[in-house]
Amino acid sequence: HVQLVESGGGSVQAGGSLRLSCAASGDTYMDSCMGWFRQIPGKERERVATMDGYGGTYYTPFVQGRFTMTRDEDKKGLSLQMNSLKPGDTAMYYCAGRNGACHVNWRNFPYWGQGTQVTVS
Repeated sequence: HVQLVESGGGSVQAGGSLRLSCAASGDTYMDSCMGWFRQIPGKERERVATMDGYGGTYYTPFVQGRFTMTRDEDKKGLSLQMNSLKPGDTAMYYCAGRNGACHVNWRNFPYWGQGTQVTVS
């Protein structure tokens, strides 16, 4: 079993920055995928960025060039640096994990953090 705990988030004005962190514990594997998803009330949860166990990284187009994800060498820590934030980035952000390759669909991720709110005004 894997536990994910997020920290960070909060409220910021447009153009500002925030940093999210995620700590994993339990049965994590070196080849696991970890990433960030976000959800706006009433909308489908969507992928923001994912990284596989070998460093392969995907950023969704709407954050490309603004967000940077890093992962600890032990594969148990994940961060998301969010710069040039826009009101459209307002959402609940979730850390997620799965064993094996990354996947675009949130339904294929069995492990989730509790979520952290990001509000951009």
